[in-house]
Amino acid sequence: MQYHGEITKFRDDIGFGVIVAENGRKFRFTKSDVINSSGHLVGLTVDFVVVANRPTDIILLNGTPWTVFGPAGRS
Repeated sequence: MQYHGEITKFRDDIGFGVIVAENGRKFRFTKSDVINSSGHLVGLTVDFVVVANRPTDIILLNGTPWTVFGPAGRS
């Protein structure tokens, strides 16, 4: 299932954070789940897919469409 939300917490030292979906559900995630990872994550709006109660394929929705979906954003 696809969700839309905001990253409310992220600890770079351990690589884990929390996303709050529009419906209020909270999900823990790892930085490796972010497709187009950038420096600062807290406060960014994201789209993501939930599989087995875990967010995957997290896409940061900041910047231009090219920075969100372009090849430079993929690692």
